[in-house]
Amino acid sequence: MKIIAFAASNSSVSINKQLAHYTATLVNDASIEVLDLNDFEMPIFSEDREKEIGHHPLAIEFYVKLGSADAIIIGFAEHNGSYSAAYKNIFDWTSRYNREIFQNKPMILLATSPGPSGAVNVLKQATDSAPFFAADVKASLSIPSFYDNFKEGKMTNLDLNNQLIEAVSNL
Repeated sequence: MKIIAFAASNSSVSINKQLAHYTATLVNDASIEVLDLNDFEMPIFSEDREKEIGHHPLAIEFYVKLGSADAIIIGFAEHNGSYSAAYKNIFDWTSRYNREIFQNKPMILLATSPGPSGAVNVLKQATDSAPFFAADVKASLSIPSFYDNFKEGKMTNLDLNNQLIEAVSNL
């Protein structure tokens, strides 16, 4: 099984990227490709820019990458209660290329933050809207207090780790 994992963030030290990658490693015999949103940086989407340049080549590349996966795992960063600007921009460009951006792939949606809320607001937005963009959401999970529960590249909270294992079993 090929898994595409990424954080919906362009942070070089993204805790959501760490979480998404770790979760992908819980899938037995999977090949994992971790995407970096910085590789898909595009101008801020607008209809004017779209008319000027058409479908941005990086949006098409992002769409093709998602299409190459058997499953997708995303860790959503929460910026002021919503998506990060980097993710939203890539999503906007790519969904204009093909509204079915997730191509009916089985997905696990995650979110974490340093605080106790675990980025639940953005996770709810993502989980509620994903099916409109051809996502087959198999599980979603918020991980609170990331630095208390995740150390040295793995989940140290056994209950949360078991929830992640259960989530990937749905793929």
